Amino acid sequence: QVQLVESGGGSVQAGGSLRLSCAASGYTYSSYCMGWFRQAPGKEREGVAAIDSDGSTSYADSVKGRFSISKDNAKNTLYLQMNSLKPEDTAMYYCAADRCRRWVGYEILPGFGSWGQGTQVTVSS
Repeated sequence: QVQLVESGGGSVQAGGSLRLSCAASGYTYSSYCMGWFRQAPGKEREGVAAIDSDGSTSYADSVKGRFSISKDNAKNTLYLQMNSLKPEDTAMYYCAADRCRRWVGYEILPGFGSWGQGTQVTVSS
């Protein structure tokens, strides 16, 4: 069974940085695609960034140039480095994993994906 545990959220001022981590277990880590999503209060969940089994990455336009997704296969851990944070980045951030055929860019097909419990990111102005 796939298990994902996020950490690293917190409260920062605009312009600050945070690094989120997602520890994964229960599947062949290197063969899956993984990604980060976020959901702000009253809004739908949106894809932020994804990385495929070969290390290719994709990003939502809203975070391009500010966020960087990476993974450490030896540690079975996914990361999201977030720089130049803005108040509109405030949300609960979730990591997700599934076979790569269930992804389209940085979005996962509806009904698919294993999800973590989320970590809160709050950016104040």
